[in-house]
Amino acid sequence: MPFYHKLGKIPHKRHIQFRKEDGSLYYEQLFGTIGFDGMSTNSYHEYRPTMVKEIRKQYSVAPKVAKENNIQSYRFRGFQVQPENDYLKSRKVVLTNSDCNIILAAPKESTKEYFYKNTDADEVIFIHKGTGKLRTMLGNLDFKYGDYLVIPRGIIYKLDFDTEDNRLFIVESYRPVYTPKRYRNWFGQLLEHSPFCERDIRRPEELETHNEKGDFVINVKKQNEIIEMVYATHPFDVVGYDGYNYPYAFSIHDFEPITGRIHQPPPVHQTFETDAFVICSFVPRLYDYHPEAIPAPYNHSNIDSDEVLYYVDGDFMSRNDIDAGHISLHPAGIPHGPHPGATERSIGEKVTEELAVMVDTFKPLKVTEEAMKIADEDYYKSWLE
Repeated sequence: MPFYHKLGKIPHKRHIQFRKEDGSLYYEQLFGTIGFDGMSTNSYHEYRPTMVKEIRKQYSVAPKVAKENNIQSYRFRGFQVQPENDYLKSRKVVLTNSDCNIILAAPKESTKEYFYKNTDADEVIFIHKGTGKLRTMLGNLDFKYGDYLVIPRGIIYKLDFDTEDNRLFIVESYRPVYTPKRYRNWFGQLLEHSPFCERDIRRPEELETHNEKGDFVINVKKQNEIIEMVYATHPFDVVGYDGYNYPYAFSIHDFEPITGRIHQPPPVHQTFETDAFVICSFVPRLYDYHPEAIPAPYNHSNIDSDEVLYYVDGDFMSRNDIDAGHISLHPAGIPHGPHPGATERSIGEKVTEELAVMVDTFKPLKVTEEAMKIADEDYYKSWLE
C-alpha cells in the first residue's frame, strides 16, 4: 500500500545498531519489492531470519488446463467445490494465465501444522463465508464476510478460522497489486473522488512476537511448486517494523459506489489494479436516474480482456439463474450482455442490492480441469430467445 505504517519497536534510524536489553543485536531485514525501487518495509527480528535447518519434500501444484484456447462463455457453480480440511489442499485453481490464478477454496481447518509463504504472487483473498484472524509476520488482522485480505508476496502467514464453514475467492497475482492510480495523487494519497479512502483500509495493529527456537515448517510456493522448509526459529519473531509493504484488509461493504444519470461503465467499480488485470466491486447502489435510463448494462464486446464475475449475494439484475458462489466467464473476442428479459425488467427499478467481485484480465484465461468439474457447459446458449 502506498502509505506509511509503523508497529512495535524500531530504532530512530535505518541500518543502525538496535540492541536488546541484554546488549545483543536485533536482526534487521529489508522486505522490499521490485529490487530496491518498489515499496518496502524494515523489520527487526529476535533471530536471524535466514536460518534454514532442512528442505524436505517438493511437489507440484500447477493447475491442470482443460481448455488452453477458450472462447466459450461459462458459468461455474463455485459452491460445488467440496470443503477440505487443509487450507492449501482446499485451494482449487479454476482459471489461469501467466499473470494470475483465480482460485476457489473451502478450507475447514485453520493452518496449524505449518506457515505459508507465496514467493511468486501477491494474494487477494475475498472472504465469502467465514470469520477469523489472518496471522502474519507483520501483525494480525481480523476478517469477516465481505473482506478483501491483500497479502503481498513473501509475507509468511496463517489463517485461523472460527468455524468449519468457510468460502474464499482468491486472486493470486504475479504482478504487484495496488489501489487504482487514477484515484491517487502524485504523493499516493487517495483523492476525493475515490470510492474509498485510507480510513477504510485496516492495517495490522496486533504484532505477535515469538522468541522461540525449534522446528518450524514453512510451506513455500515457488514456480507452481510447494517446497517444505524447516526454519530454526519461529517466523513471527518481529519486534517492530515500519514502511509501506505489509498486509491489509478492506471490506467490500466500505466501497462507495459511483452512480450517474445513465449507466456507468465497469471501471467505476474498480477496487484494485495491476498492469495485467483489475479487480472490481459491485455493491448495493442507486440505479441510473435519467428519466429514460436503462439500468441494465448495454451489450458490449470483450475485445481485449476476459471478464470473470464472482457472485456474492443479492439479485444480479443482468443475469438469469445466478446464485451465490457462481462464477461467469465471458472471454475476449465475443460480445456479451444482459440475459433475455433482463433489460426490460430493469426499466423503472431504482436500486440494486447486488454484491459481486469482478476480475478483468488482459491476457486470455485458460480453463482448468477443476473448473470443468463445476461447469455449466450450456451457459453460452443462455442468450438464445
